[in-house]
Amino acid sequence: MSLFSYQNLKKIFFKLDPETAHSIAGLGLRTISHCPKLLHYISKKNFVSHPILRQNIFGRIFQNPVGLGAGFDKNGQYITAMPTLGFGFTEIGTVTPKPQEGNAKPRLFRLVDENAIQNAMGFNNKGSYAMLQHLKKLYFFDYPIGINIGKNKLTPEDEALDDYEKLFKAFKHYGDYIVINISSPNTPGLRDLQNESFIKAIFAMAKEITSKPVLLKIAPDMTPKEAITLCKTAIDAGASGIIATNTTIDYTLTNSPHKKDFGGLSGAVLTEKSYQLFRALGKEFYDKTMLISVGGIDSAEEAYRRIKAGASLIQIYSMLIYKGPTLIKEINEGIITLLKKDGYSHISEAIGSDWK
Repeated sequence: MSLFSYQNLKKIFFKLDPETAHSIAGLGLRTISHCPKLLHYISKKNFVSHPILRQNIFGRIFQNPVGLGAGFDKNGQYITAMPTLGFGFTEIGTVTPKPQEGNAKPRLFRLVDENAIQNAMGFNNKGSYAMLQHLKKLYFFDYPIGINIGKNKLTPEDEALDDYEKLFKAFKHYGDYIVINISSPNTPGLRDLQNESFIKAIFAMAKEITSKPVLLKIAPDMTPKEAITLCKTAIDAGASGIIATNTTIDYTLTNSPHKKDFGGLSGAVLTEKSYQLFRALGKEFYDKTMLISVGGIDSAEEAYRRIKAGASLIQIYSMLIYKGPTLIKEINEGIITLLKKDGYSHISEAIGSDWK
């Protein structure tokens, strides 16, 4: 094990406050972004590109199906480093129209005994203008990018559409897809927008503003029937895809003595809850829209389980903190092995195979 292996770095990071550790990791990513030779060297070691994994989605080539979930790169500052780590795509944000500090600290907690994270961040970000400045510098960068958007905390619920309108207009020429985030548990009243009326209104508005694919990200804390109804409404209204799921507020999933009674849980404690809801959605929609699965994915086997349930793409974030960047390569190479074992010549044959 080398001095700079992740497991050694993890021992140092985990002695720090989680947000401090995140900031240091971000500084490292920004630093290597300015070192082309280092980027190339690391990318050759980590990035998996194979014909069996390559997909054309939204008119863009995704070299592999493993992406970074929203929440890590809130301001779009680390994008050029993401393929170096092995990610086939990255989703930045959540970004709001105006800058905001987020909720009071402490607001990010490690439940180390259960490989979980509990966060009550509250969309802390530098706002849409700052993100745009980062994106404008990437005109040369051929890499799939999603932009996750949300309303400001102080925006009243009856004015939420105005916030999303500003964001659709701001990013209509940037990124490859846009994600409507109304499923975070950390902005008061946000999940109340997961209703038929708002879904119809926001997708109708989006179609008037942008031709970009617009996806809906949903919470795991609903019944399969409720989720199917909500997603059908979104798809009928023009959604180009569904991302399932966000973090959970089902605190019965953890027995950690360090758990809080606020914020969303992610990581290993979310794995089965996220999978079961996604499986219900996959059965209903795998051949009707593009599905992305996220929530506690920690291995190639788990990623493949989501693919067979209907996922074209998968995302990781919390498990990256516990297992390190090698997890990305391990998942991609493992998916290749599993596809070949099942006799598939391309990932598309496995997507939704549980229902074929």
